[in-house]
Amino acid sequence: MNALDSKVALVTGAGSGFGAGIAECFINAGATVGLLDLNLTAAADVASRLGSRAIALEGDVTSESSMRAAVELLENSAGSLDIVVNNAGIGLPPTAMEDVSADDFQRLCDVNMRSIYVCGRVIVPAFKDRQRGAILNIASTGGVSPRPNLTWYNASKGWVITATKSMAIELAAFNIRVNALNPVAGETPLLATFMGEDTPEQRTRFLNSIPLGRFSTPADLGAAAVFLCSDDAGLITGVALEIDGGRCI
Repeated sequence: MNALDSKVALVTGAGSGFGAGIAECFINAGATVGLLDLNLTAAADVASRLGSRAIALEGDVTSESSMRAAVELLENSAGSLDIVVNNAGIGLPPTAMEDVSADDFQRLCDVNMRSIYVCGRVIVPAFKDRQRGAILNIASTGGVSPRPNLTWYNASKGWVITATKSMAIELAAFNIRVNALNPVAGETPLLATFMGEDTPEQRTRFLNSIPLGRFSTPADLGAAAVFLCSDDAGLITGVALEIDGGRCI
């Protein structure tokens, strides 16, 4: 219950879905958490439900200046940062690869990939100075076992997995651990995006590809995130853990 006692964490995209679930589990494990979202109202709504150790922050994960301002605000309120969860991400509706517009492709790259680069620019130097820190990137089973007509989304999450492993190797000398989670489709606002439409037939089709027969939930991601970001996982780095009910077997 106290796996993250006295830790300070930043969770991006925490206004809904997996980010909100991870933030809740972190707080239950004893951490103080900055809930960062482009939609401050959404982050504030989640923070009001989670209590005094939840701090709503407005920020754009693709902007270095925006992220620096958010981190400064969090550290002024709660102390030095120990954990960062790069959860913010977007999807695209099922579309033939050649029909995805250049603007949609660029936005996908910015949110799913550039955000992790920005994390490296903003947060890693301080982690190096402190000789400690945990970074958790949220990837996807799409980066391991792609679904058709989601090519550029799948590719962006494959990039996250490779970036995670490379970051882990580079930062190990500074006692900074970097891991990833690969969730299967989950009960979040992005589910309808991935399915194209949220109908009983589409849900059945997706569920039939998951041996345990259910979607992932924010609580599933939160429980795994607490472990990987805690001292209990002190020898674990460079792992991309599948939270997928067996889909990638």
